[in-house]
Parts: sequence; structure tokens; C-alpha cells
Amino acid sequence: MKLTKKLAGILLALVMVLTLSATAFAAGDNTITVKSAVEGQTYKLYKMLDLSVNDGLTAYSYTVNAAWANFFRADDETTAGVDETGAGLSYVTINDQGYVSWKDGADVAAFAKDAEAFANGLTAALQTQTPSANGDIRFAGLDAGYYLVTSTLGTKAIVGTTPDKPAPEIQEKNAVPANEKTVEEDSDSSWGKTNDADIGQTVNFKSVITAQPGAENYVFHDTMSAGLTLDKASIKVNDASVTNADGSDRAGDNYTVSYPSGDGADGCTFEIAFAQSYLNTITAETTITITYSAVLNENANVGLDGNPNASKLSYGVKDGTTNQPSGTTPSSETKTYTWDVDVYKYTKDGATEAPLAGATFTLSKNADGSTPIAFVSEGNNVYRVAKTGETGAVTEITTDTTGRFTLKGLDADTYYLTETAAPAGYNKQASATTIVIGENGVVNGTTENPNGVDEIKVLNQSGTELPSTGGIGTTIFYILGGVLVVGAIILLVTRKRMSNVDR
Repeated sequence: MKLTKKLAGILLALVMVLTLSATAFAAGDNTITVKSAVEGQTYKLYKMLDLSVNDGLTAYSYTVNAAWANFFRADDETTAGVDETGAGLSYVTINDQGYVSWKDGADVAAFAKDAEAFANGLTAALQTQTPSANGDIRFAGLDAGYYLVTSTLGTKAIVGTTPDKPAPEIQEKNAVPANEKTVEEDSDSSWGKTNDADIGQTVNFKSVITAQPGAENYVFHDTMSAGLTLDKASIKVNDASVTNADGSDRAGDNYTVSYPSGDGADGCTFEIAFAQSYLNTITAETTITITYSAVLNENANVGLDGNPNASKLSYGVKDGTTNQPSGTTPSSETKTYTWDVDVYKYTKDGATEAPLAGATFTLSKNADGSTPIAFVSEGNNVYRVAKTGETGAVTEITTDTTGRFTLKGLDADTYYLTETAAPAGYNKQASATTIVIGENGVVNGTTENPNGVDEIKVLNQSGTELPSTGGIGTTIFYILGGVLVVGAIILLVTRKRMSNVDR
């Protein structure tokens, strides 16, 4: 009898395991209250041990509840479908009469974890509650006994109810884990929800997980749009690489990285599953920082649609044996933007504009036009920023009869459009045209014109014929010929007159 009293004392003293805390409770009228339960989380109650108490409340005896027989089963028992010792026998001793006593030195926290693992395989809990708002919840109408309370936050408590003790209260101290994703803006190295980039540029991402004590089954999911190509080798957790150079898992780490490639349940690009042994080391609110990079590729959306990258964290364990998560944080998303510029080359005759073919241009981030940007033609006078080493890349673009072309895949920055060759008969631009791509892709916006311009217009004037002093050409021959004719006539007339005089 002393042994059962001792066990009762131990059971009543078992307080919240991990981050829940408890006090203790009457047959049929007992209650267990969870203080500060979290909205949307699921709390479940399981009765592990039955309790028999004498009328004088001086003798207590615990026996295994039928639903938990396999948890406390010895390996020489013949329970259907079970062929190994139950985990519970690592913590308690059951005598020949079926009475349960606690083993000296047994680990209460480990006992609770094993109990929760077993509970996840049960078809149903004794009671289940999912609060619609933050606040207290109560499990009522309980017999005296020994109970397990689980939460989808990954915490659990073991409490006892007895007729002569106050009803136990379990204080929920945990919060739902959180995940916040940001992206780096290369122009000032700041982190936020948006950035701008050239096609071919490497973009850096960061997701910060706020992990809670009692964390279970944490899996980080990241989904990149088609315009972003993940660099697998760049993935780090708390500044430590979790992959080898080829993107394969680094053996011995506390994480497992996988790449569903769109075939996963949520279509994510990559996942990081945290080992439970690592999560068990989290005893206070802890920040886990995941960093990784991607290249903005040729499939990138140009313009205000942007290129999203979203992440989320699944956590907890759902009912059943499939180890499915019981909750997921809201998706946290960033967008990477890239922009385009339309160019119109034209000439003017009075007030009439006409497109001009044959003008050749380069685009550079340098005012002197050096280090021109390479582009790849996509047809229809559209040129995309080329990726490093891409075949068919050119740095000079020549206008056709439309006088127009589009440059796409540009970062928000200042550029210089330089005319390197003018059409025959036209004067080349004396200096580069400045192009400024600003917030939301506005081109050459000003205080007076915050919406900027729809296209960059470049005017070329034709050269004019130089003035000439002229030349005499064949005129001198006409004059000399006229003089000779006149002279001949005069000579002929003079001779006739002299001839008449002689007669």
C-alpha cells in the first residue's frame, strides 16, 4: 500500500512536460483545464491509467486502461498485432495483480514523448477540443485516473485526477511557430519583401523560423516561381551549410533536404525536415535562420507581376501513423521584379515623325558606354538580358524599319543608351541618352511627371548639303565659241566690203 501511495504522489507531482505546467483532481466530476489555449490548435485527452481509491481516500491503486494495454505490454504477452515490449514498461513496473508503480530514476519527459507517439496511433482520443479563440478550455466529466493531454503545438502534459485534490490546470506557454521570409535588395543590401534584379543575377533569400519549445515534426517548405532557379549548394541553416557543393545532403547534419521538383504535396521547390533529436534541444523560443540563393532566369515575369518566392513551416503530428503535420504557418512571400524599356529611333520632317532604320545602339551602366550589357534576341525586336555565357548574345542592337526595339530583364538602375553608328546621311548622337528605371519600373520619372515615359525617344537629324561657290564648267567654251563666231562674221563682212571697193 505504501508503494501505491508513493506512486500516487509521483503521478500527482508530474507537471507539464516540456513547456506545459499542471497542478492535479474527483470520480465522474473531475475536470482538467488548459489555460491560455491557442486558437485553432487541437487539444486531446487520453486516459492512460485507471485509478481506484478507497472511501477514506487513504489508498490508491493504478491499473492500465484497456486502450493503453499495448503501450504497457510485456514481450511475453500475447496481444493481437503486437510482438514487442511496450514503451511504457521502460518507465513503470506492473506487478502480477496489474498494479502500476513508477520506476526510480525514470525520465518523465521521455515517458511523455513515448506516450504521445503511442497516442498518435490510437483511433480516437477520449476528448478533443479545438478552440475558436485564444482562452481557457476544459475537459469535464472525468473519472479519477492518470491522463495525457496533447497539443498540436507539439507540447504535452501528464496529469492525475483524484477525489481529494484540486482540479488540475495546465498552463499553455507555447505559441504557434512563425516563419518570415525576406529578400535582399542588391543596391543597398537591405532585406524586405521586394527587390529588383537583372536576368542572370543571383538573388539572396532569408527565412526566419521562430521555433517553440516542444517543437515536433518541423518541415520548412520553399516554393519558387518559374523565373527563379535555386542554387542548391547555397542552402544554409543558422549559417551552416546543410548540403554539399552538388546540393546533396551533408551527412550527419540535423536536417534532411529534399527537392520535390513540383511533385510534392504542395508543389514546393525544396524542403528541410528537422530531425526530432535537434528539435528536442529547443527548450525556449529559438530563432532558426535559413538562407539560400536563386538566379533570376530567362523565364522571369517582366513587370508588375514579379517573380514570387514563398515559404511556410508545417509542424505537429496529425492523428494516425503517417506522421502528417497538424498545422502550417501562413505562407510568407517575397517578389523579385525585373523591368523593360521601349526605345524609338526616329527622324523629323517639320512636325512629322518617321521611324529610322539602321541606327545601332549599346546599353551600359557606365556613362561612357563601356562594358555594354549583352542581350539575346527573342524576336519581334525584343531583346532579353543574356545569362552568363549564353549562346547568341550580342551587345549592339540595330533598328529596323519600325525604328523600335524593347530591352527586357533590367534591374531598377541608371543606364546609358549609346548610339554607336548612325544611318547613312544622318548624324550620330553626340552623347548617350540617360535611362533611369525607378520604383515599380517607372522610366525617367520626375517630380513633374512621376509616371515617367512610355518609351525612350531618340531623334536623329539628317546631314545638310554644304554650301558651294560653284565653277565655270563648260561656260568658258560657249563664250569662246561665241566670240570666234562673231569674229568670223566680222571678218567675212569686212572682206566682202574690201572686195567691192577694189572693183
